[in-house]
Amino acid sequence: MSSRANPKVVVLLGGPSAERDVSLSSGKECAAALRAEGFTVTEVDAGPDLAQQLAQIAPDVVFNALHGRWGEDGCVQGLLEWLGLPYTHSGILSSALAMDKERTKQVYREAGLPVVESHLATKAEIEAAHVMAPPYVVKPYNEGSSVGVYLVTEGANTPPKLSPEMPETLMVEAYVPGRELTTSVMDGRALTVTDIITSGWYDYDAKYSDGGSRHVCPAELPQEIFDACLDYALRAHEALGCAGVSRTDFRWDESRGLAGLVLLETNTQPGMTPTSLVPEQAMACGMTFGALCRWMVEDALERA
Repeated sequence: MSSRANPKVVVLLGGPSAERDVSLSSGKECAAALRAEGFTVTEVDAGPDLAQQLAQIAPDVVFNALHGRWGEDGCVQGLLEWLGLPYTHSGILSSALAMDKERTKQVYREAGLPVVESHLATKAEIEAAHVMAPPYVVKPYNEGSSVGVYLVTEGANTPPKLSPEMPETLMVEAYVPGRELTTSVMDGRALTVTDIITSGWYDYDAKYSDGGSRHVCPAELPQEIFDACLDYALRAHEALGCAGVSRTDFRWDESRGLAGLVLLETNTQPGMTPTSLVPEQAMACGMTFGALCRWMVEDALERA
């Protein structure tokens, strides 16, 4: 094993989740940045033989660039704990909590953070009749990146017809009109606020396609709302027990002022692609992409 002064890094990417392609993009960007920072980096596409590959490589630290189930829900974190390998981002419990959107909301409520009404329902229940007065959103409660999100608009006469690929149990959440805001947390502080502007729903394509969305960073907001986003994101990070970098997403109904700001979810493994939000926010605070990746590795080693 190499010296901690020049740690050997494995970047985990790919994996079997619905967000595999995003993870491949994130992982390759992070691996390139870490190499430019002087680290010895090995990229590993996470599969069934992951434990054997890690044992053979014997890294000093693992940069977890996986997204979605298995990669950010506590599963791979448990494997890395078992192998005794330091790793970036959050641990087992906080990863599992944050991946489960309904349990995340329970933590938010207990921390005094504002959320909207939501509950879990089966596909059959959702397709049979409106389980909530429109407008509302139907989405998986344990996936990310807006995978499989349905918006049922106000006045809709019939419930949504869901794709066969959607899981059996889903979250139904009251729709909040207004602006999409997000705040990253790292090193014990909230960085800034980004206003995400799209022509429609902030879905998978809007997040990851060139031109899919426009980011205003820092967001042009009333100071009260800007400060509340920073405060809420840091409190969410701490309430969930997150480590490393996290990103909390909001909706803000401007017509209601501060009362219109609600938390949607906290992402414990935010995307690190060219169009991703955390690198933009870090850059707005004077930190290059390479420096951000370096900090994440060094933070993981310090917490080991």
